[in-house]
Amino acid sequence: MQKIGMVLAMLVCMVIAQAGEYAYLVFTNTSGTTTALTVSNLTATVSGSKLIVTNDDGTVNFTMTELASMQFSVDGETLALDNVLDGDKPVQVYSISGTSLGTFANLVQAAQQLSAGAYVISNGKNAQTIIQK
Repeated sequence: MQKIGMVLAMLVCMVIAQAGEYAYLVFTNTSGTTTALTVSNLTATVSGSKLIVTNDDGTVNFTMTELASMQFSVDGETLALDNVLDGDKPVQVYSISGTSLGTFANLVQAAQQLSAGAYVISNGKNAQTIIQK
């Protein structure tokens, strides 16, 4: 469980580092409930099975096994992956540790080839961290 927590913490840090022009990070749990947090002074830590996210507005605790996704948003609404990456361009896929896993013709082809795990997908200057189930 500690290893999963460390990987998730690294993912959150990578995601927060990519915030750019986005004002919110939107968390969706497995039941479909979303929580949008402003990225202003956003930090995340893992304690046991909890992801603890703090920003200027306060602190929210998430049970890691109940988190389905984290995505950036300009207005608090969840963005689809293909809104961040151009779905028609070639994408490079990396492991969380940074190892290149190859280049694919497009986002759909990459998703079809990936086994379960966490990945960073990039096409040019845009990148998205995904979890493939």
